[in-house]
Amino acid sequence: MVEAVRVIPPVAAEPPALPHNIEAEAALLGAMMLDNRVAEDVQVRLRADHFFEPLHGRIYEAILKLVDRNMLATPVTLRPMFEGDAGMRELGGPAYLAQLTGSGAALIGARDFANQIYDLALLRALVGVGRGMVEGALDTSEEVDPKSQIEQAEVALYKVAEQGGEEGSVKSFAQATKMVIETASAALNSGGHVAGITTGLERLNAKIGGLHPSDLIILAGRPGMGKTSLATNIAFNAAIRYVRDQEDGIAHSVGAPVAFFSLEMSADQLAGRILSEQAEISSEQIRMGKISHAEFTNFARAAQNLENLPLYIDDTPGLTIAALRTRARRLKRQRGIGVIIVDYLQLLTGSGKASDANRVQEISEISRGLKTLAKELSVPVIALSQLSRAVEQRENKKPVLSDLRESGSIEQDADMVWFVYREEYYLNLLSPKPASVEAGDSAVEVAAFEEWKIKMERAHNRAEMIIAKQRHGSTGSIPLKFESRFTKFSDLADEYYQPVDYD
Repeated sequence: MVEAVRVIPPVAAEPPALPHNIEAEAALLGAMMLDNRVAEDVQVRLRADHFFEPLHGRIYEAILKLVDRNMLATPVTLRPMFEGDAGMRELGGPAYLAQLTGSGAALIGARDFANQIYDLALLRALVGVGRGMVEGALDTSEEVDPKSQIEQAEVALYKVAEQGGEEGSVKSFAQATKMVIETASAALNSGGHVAGITTGLERLNAKIGGLHPSDLIILAGRPGMGKTSLATNIAFNAAIRYVRDQEDGIAHSVGAPVAFFSLEMSADQLAGRILSEQAEISSEQIRMGKISHAEFTNFARAAQNLENLPLYIDDTPGLTIAALRTRARRLKRQRGIGVIIVDYLQLLTGSGKASDANRVQEISEISRGLKTLAKELSVPVIALSQLSRAVEQRENKKPVLSDLRESGSIEQDADMVWFVYREEYYLNLLSPKPASVEAGDSAVEVAAFEEWKIKMERAHNRAEMIIAKQRHGSTGSIPLKFESRFTKFSDLADEYYQPVDYD
């Protein structure tokens, strides 16, 4: 007879306790009540929700409230605030406040206690993110979207990393002046008077000093003006300058790796534009195969020379501002990007659903999000923007700030607003039929045609960069050369340069 084997079910292991140190929390609160000046040292970094014991968090909040009112925070003054507190009653009532001040030695290590409380709070937050990731990955009851879950996890992790970041935002005047001197020194030593990152356009650099960290730059224009072309030119110029400075062993490059978020064009279309510009072969000819073998060789050589260009193109359509910020942080961490370009702002979506979100509010959220991203990553962000059709209804087609489409917050959030304007585009639309005396046309028709030809000759291959807003300098207009065949912007020759200042 075979004996039945008794199977003992495994004992469920108790979940590990979350990281905490109640004694450190109590000691810090005691020190704060003994010497209210301790509150000034720790409140920049520490919040009430960093305390593991909820009652300690409430006591901490009450101390800060009294200190903020220039009142003494002691067990006596705090007592009335906790008479009816259920958590306090469990520990013996308001007398617990006096117990916290029992050890005067806590004053010596108050800052260390605060640091430990903060670090343990971060560890608990990480545990929470990890649990959320596991639960989300195991839950298949709803639509499975792993990529969305990864993005949400990255946002959650970044929020944990951001906690307490206020401490780093406070700088003494000495620290601030040191940064100004370093910026001025970089501009002096660059040779081109560029304190920030180069645009590759000398006169634009001279006007704005390059692209500066934390700046939001709006590059706007009507369709056909060349916004995307100018953005790709700037992206290429910054990236190639970074490569050359690295090769020359220059420590402080005025170039930078670039992240280009293209919500309208695909990555291969943007790459094709850049290669067309560098090989000086029409992108239309390349697409249609109307190039010679020699031109194809030049094109392939340009592609080979630029294969290691630090220009990263994200052509994911329909990005939300939250997803864009997540991807930008990742590129900053992994690739060290120094410039972000978004083409274009109106194709981003906000956090709300399209059906219940007011479009003006959504654009406001997006523009604020881009400005926050620029400050957060300390990089310049160039966001392309459409202009309203009001431009087309005016006789003078040059854009003004009020033409920015859908929201005044774009102008408000931007540190700089650039408009691209090409008179040649509008003259082409107004092209009259050829007229001459020999053909029997009237004198009026001939004069009109000749006047149009003169204007076209002046405007041919010309563009104008209008700096309509610059928070740190003057506004004005900069003429540029634009070769439409290669979609290439460059500096205009000296004899054609006539700067216009609006200030």
